[in-house]
Amino acid sequence: MIEANRDIDYAALFAAIPTPMSVLTPELVIVEANPAYLEITGRSREEVVGRPLFEVFPENPNDPTADGTKNLRASFQRVLDTGKPDTMLLQRYDIPVRGKEGEYEERYWSPLNTPVIGPDGSVALIINRVEDATAYVRDSLAAAGSITGRSRDPLVGREVAEAELYARARELHEHNERLRQAHAREHQVALTLQKAMLPTHMPLQHRHAAVRYRPAAGSLNVCGDWYDLINLSEDRFAVAVGDVVGRGLEAASVMGQLRSALSASMRVADGPAQALYGLDLYARSLDGALATTTVKIDIDTHSHTLTYSSAGHLPPMLCHPDKHVEYLDQATDVPLAARSRPSHRPQAIAGYAPGSVLILYTDGLVERRSEAIDVGLKRLAESLARHSDLDPEQIADNLLDDQGMNDGNPDDVALVVIRL
Repeated sequence: MIEANRDIDYAALFAAIPTPMSVLTPELVIVEANPAYLEITGRSREEVVGRPLFEVFPENPNDPTADGTKNLRASFQRVLDTGKPDTMLLQRYDIPVRGKEGEYEERYWSPLNTPVIGPDGSVALIINRVEDATAYVRDSLAAAGSITGRSRDPLVGREVAEAELYARARELHEHNERLRQAHAREHQVALTLQKAMLPTHMPLQHRHAAVRYRPAAGSLNVCGDWYDLINLSEDRFAVAVGDVVGRGLEAASVMGQLRSALSASMRVADGPAQALYGLDLYARSLDGALATTTVKIDIDTHSHTLTYSSAGHLPPMLCHPDKHVEYLDQATDVPLAARSRPSHRPQAIAGYAPGSVLILYTDGLVERRSEAIDVGLKRLAESLARHSDLDPEQIADNLLDDQGMNDGNPDDVALVVIRL
């Protein structure tokens, strides 16, 4: 999760936003409103903050066709039910004239309601953004009135213009809704495909391991992260993680093909470097595989050695029994298919003492837009050292928690923890 920049005055930022916005509780009580909102509604902060929205802006009792309140309530409920933003059609919502009891001013609005998700995953607040479309609607009504002969029948001209405006707004809304549903279907297919392709068991000889896969928060953010663990012989097994560039169904499909190819290569290649060389050859023929990163490690439990090779991936970490964390970064090369022609990959060997902990992970665990990658790597290393005495399942959960993954992550995360 992206961490807040403490140097920014967020209250001043909210106040300076030119778009009218108010902040509501799930009970629809206004807890804050920016100056643009106050100006466009003709209210003071004292008149709105701390009061229910529909008490401040009740429905116009003089208009028997008014449905703005009903529509707005329904939008808020959709936000609370789904935890997703809700864009409303152009709405007529008259507001009381300040200082004139019982009088209402005809107003048209374009609302967008956006959830703020709390630590428990539920909607903690709702941001109600409103654009005043009254002037546009009135100009459109006037223009349509002249075209339809407003001077002869103003009522007909107005009704025609209103019908056209609402029809166009509804078409746009329905088009956006179809796009949203299509994206949601693609997300579900990609997520199902991704989960189906990831292994669900540990190597038979070495069950002291834990794996975690966390898809990105957000409906369009399924990516191409993967992990794999396979047996090589009685005292050897292999582990790999990888990350395909891109998002959605295509990335998930490429991920599946590369993972399967590497899994096959791992079983027959003479070491990780040769396996990645073969995978590089395959990636060149696969659309969408360019710049994929991956790292493979062969683990020999008899000689207590790790043989590894990396194609542009972040370094695995080896935590020794004395809590010293070693970065396995001595055999790192460019990502797959990044060179104009294939070349052999580097390979390195590291020793370990029984009881050490090895982790492999994808960049979503440590990368943050607001900080250098070294900061995230250091934070992960410190967390690994702190929890290394626990069992792999507990280590995995604590690493995710320390990296803020339990509050929702903007990128996919794959993590493998092995007690050696």
